Amino acid sequence: MMNMTPVVKQLLIINIIFFIGSQLVPISYEYLAMFFPENPGFQVWQPITHMFMHGGIMHIAFNMFAMVSFGSALEHFWGGKKFLFFYISCGLGSALLHTAVNYYFFQDTINVLTSHGFQKEDILKLLGEGKIDTRWQDLVSVTQFDGFTNAYIGTIVGASGAIYGLLTAFAFMFPNAELALMFVPIPIKAKYFVPGILAVDLFLGFKGGSLFGSGGTGIAHFAHIGGAITGFLMMLYWKKNQFNNNRWN
Repeated sequence: MMNMTPVVKQLLIINIIFFIGSQLVPISYEYLAMFFPENPGFQVWQPITHMFMHGGIMHIAFNMFAMVSFGSALEHFWGGKKFLFFYISCGLGSALLHTAVNYYFFQDTINVLTSHGFQKEDILKLLGEGKIDTRWQDLVSVTQFDGFTNAYIGTIVGASGAIYGLLTAFAFMFPNAELALMFVPIPIKAKYFVPGILAVDLFLGFKGGSLFGSGGTGIAHFAHIGGAITGFLMMLYWKKNQFNNNRWN
């Protein structure tokens, strides 16, 4: 691991300050975590602030370790301003895809309920009060119902989406760099490692239901995918327009 670079160090400090503050003032999650846009708790600053909030010590420890490890290498080559722009952009792309997928499943259930005579305004009012109409459960599957309710009341926190963008950029720039996992002792080249974990995230996102925080691990898998896609698209654009004279493999 190379020495920690200036912007990475500042991001690390900010994340630690946010984490300590959130533990001392738990109500801060109600303002700084990201809510579903139709939830009254949603605020315009949450797409930014959510990426500095974390749910526990292991959550922040893993994310910060990855940020320091991969982010320092990228900032070393790009400089601080470009690195920060990339990092924040991936975090925003992460939130966007997570919200879009949540919205799709939420609206799908709304359409079913309204087709059976329920009014959307009444549905949102009940959800906003933390209540449900038990008749809804007779019209949709258990998985669909859980996804619908948890999409509305759930929140998203963490830098994971931005971190996945960094991982993607690292694999793009250093495809043959060997990475090792704690539970996989054999080093794996970045060009295989990153697509592999993205494939797992995509599979679990569709299969596990944890995208909505119900059951499973509560991991926002599509947020990871969103950060990675944003990072990949930005790297393609930069390679085409700014790095044509450099070798990337």
